[in-house]
Amino acid sequence: MDKSKRATLKSIADRVGVSVTTVSRVLNNQSTRYRISKKTEEAIRQVAEELHYIPNQLARGLRLKQTHTIGLVIPDVSNPFFASIAHCVEIEARKAGYSIMFCDSQEDTQVEIDSLRLLQNRKVDGIIICPVGKDAKYLERLHNNGMPLVVVDRYFPELKCPYVVSDNYNGAVEAINYLIENGHQTIACIQGIPHTSVNNDRIRGYKHAHEIHNIPLDESLIAGDDFGETNGYVAAKLLLHRIPRPSAIFAVSNLISLGALRAISEEGLNIPEDISIISFDDQPYSKYLSTPMTTVTQQKTEMGHIAFKLLLEQIESNTHFDNKGVILPTKLIIRNSVKKLAQVSIEKQVSIEKEE
Repeated sequence: MDKSKRATLKSIADRVGVSVTTVSRVLNNQSTRYRISKKTEEAIRQVAEELHYIPNQLARGLRLKQTHTIGLVIPDVSNPFFASIAHCVEIEARKAGYSIMFCDSQEDTQVEIDSLRLLQNRKVDGIIICPVGKDAKYLERLHNNGMPLVVVDRYFPELKCPYVVSDNYNGAVEAINYLIENGHQTIACIQGIPHTSVNNDRIRGYKHAHEIHNIPLDESLIAGDDFGETNGYVAAKLLLHRIPRPSAIFAVSNLISLGALRAISEEGLNIPEDISIISFDDQPYSKYLSTPMTTVTQQKTEMGHIAFKLLLEQIESNTHFDNKGVILPTKLIIRNSVKKLAQVSIEKQVSIEKEE
C-alpha cells in the first residue's frame, strides 16, 4: 500500500479478505455482538495497526449525529483564572472520551459570537462558555435551538441554562468587612467591566459592607472599566494621587491587582505600611510576593469539573436543564497586605470630649 495514502476501512478489508462492514464492527468494538471470530478480529486489528489506520471521528460523528467534541470559550487564555478552569474542563472531557475545541474570545463580544458560530459549524455536542458578559441574546438563541450549554463565572439572570459561578457578593462583603475591621474607612475599589454579573455582584458587596458599618460611600473611589492589568495600573495611579489618598484598595480581579501592584511600586509606596490591598481571586504567586497578598479565593478546579458534568448530563440525556445553577462559596485568605490602623473608637472619642 502507498504509505502516502490514508488507510481506510476498505483497504483493511481488502488486505484481510473480509467485508468493510466486518472491519467497521471490529474497530467499533462490536465483535461479540455480531459473533465475529477472535481470529478475524485479531487479524483486522493487526492490519489496522500496520497501516496506521486513524478513524475519521468527524465523519463518524456526523453519521451518528454526535462528534464527541465540545466547545470551550473563555475571555482571556493569559488569565490564570480562566486557564485553570480550561485545564480542569479538559481533564474531565478526556476522561469521558471527549475532545475540546478551544476559543479565546479576547474579552470581545464579536469575537465571542464568531467563536460560537464556528463551534456550531463544527457540530460540537455542547458548549461551555465563560462569557464576556453584556448581552445574552445570542446565547439564548443557542440554548433555544437545542445546543447543550453551560455558562461559567459570568452569567445572565435572564438566560435559562445551567451555570457555575462563585459567590461574588459575599466574597466582596467579607473582604471589605475585613478592611473595615482593621480600621480602614477610605477604601478604593478598582472594578472590572461594568454591568457584567461578576462586577455587579462584587461592587454590590463592596457597597453593602459600607452600609453594614454605617460608613458613607464615596462613589468617586470606584474606578476602572475592565478586568485587565492595564486597567488596574491606570486606575491605581489615579487613586494614589488623590488627596487624601485611600488607605486601602480592593481589586476585583487578579489581573487588576497585578496592575495595581505595579503602580504602587512605581509610586515608591510600601504594602501595607503606606497602602493596603486585597485582591479577588487567589493565585499561586499571591503568597510569594514580597508582601504576601490577602485574597478572596475561588474554587477554580471545582468550577471546571462541575461545568463539564452539567454539560455531559445534558448531552447524554438529550435534555435541557433550565436554571440549574451552582454557586460556589469563596474564602478570604488572610496574609500580610492589610495594615491594622490605630483607631480610636467613636465611644472613646465621645468620652474624651466629655472629660474636656
